[in-house]
Amino acid sequence: MNQDIEKIKQEVASFQIHNENDLEQFRLQFLSRKSALQTLLGEIKNVPAEDRKNFGQQVNLLKQEAAQRYEDAQVRVASTVVYTSNEDFTRPSGSEKTGSLHPVTLVMNQICEIFEGIGFEMVDGPEIEDDWHVFSALNFPEEHPARDMQDTFFVEQPDIVLRTHTSSVQIRVMEKRQPPIRIICPGRVFRNEVITARSHCFFHQVEALYIAKNVSFADMKQTLLYFAKQMFGEDTRIRLRPSYFPFTEPSAEMDIACKICKGEGCPVCKHTGWLEILGCGMVDHNVLKNCNIDPTIYNGYAIGIGVDRMTMMKYKINDIRLFFENDVRFLEQFTQREA
Repeated sequence: MNQDIEKIKQEVASFQIHNENDLEQFRLQFLSRKSALQTLLGEIKNVPAEDRKNFGQQVNLLKQEAAQRYEDAQVRVASTVVYTSNEDFTRPSGSEKTGSLHPVTLVMNQICEIFEGIGFEMVDGPEIEDDWHVFSALNFPEEHPARDMQDTFFVEQPDIVLRTHTSSVQIRVMEKRQPPIRIICPGRVFRNEVITARSHCFFHQVEALYIAKNVSFADMKQTLLYFAKQMFGEDTRIRLRPSYFPFTEPSAEMDIACKICKGEGCPVCKHTGWLEILGCGMVDHNVLKNCNIDPTIYNGYAIGIGVDRMTMMKYKINDIRLFFENDVRFLEQFTQREA
């Protein structure tokens, strides 16, 4: 692994950047989600436990060096652009506006970066799914209410649906791999719900799954606490409440103290001072068996994060519908903003 890090480090240092095309090639090779550095981060699960911290620090340091070189090259290339146009550069400038990523995308990217930084690999899957991957493999009984039309959009009766959670991606991964498995699954999901200030018929999730030997509830709690502090600040308070999900046992829901009202109570937190941002729990043995993983040897935890509600907390937005109305006045507030 150290040889791989050193090889990429030399490639970063020797890469020649002369123009905008070189800049883009550098970004794709070293800074994109499919770059060599991201591939290296995905290999952290194969590093011996005692070496993972040092390995992760080296990779992150190299990532920072690559990002700094990219920024420096951007400034240099911009200063050497030769204009050959016949336009009159003395005329007043136009009213062009700088665009930006959507606030939900900003927060989803930050969530993924936090989990990738502690060894989780990002995977993707289809939005149109079958009953097995959305319900049956996840221990949903035939009569479970989530199978009703009130919750699920059915594309083709009786088995093809719009996925109601990205847990379906976890099933696809567990069917193909044996533990240890450490993945995150970001994406859009759909539920046939009433649209209000707090809920929508489509929204976004990032789900995390860790399957290995001797994984405990305490491991999951520490991961959640680390995530909350990285996302919202070191002073963030969390609480876990017992809950029920067919695919985890025991199950819990995690709340954080509402950032909008600072815990005093507002419509977004239903005047409780707390806002639920994710569900979690230890993976049910039946789910492991359905994926041909031996539950007497392996266990693990699953985490499901609601990205839209978390974005509301981070940017103090009191109506989820604003995300999907394409109001330029709203979106302009996030120009040049970073999560």
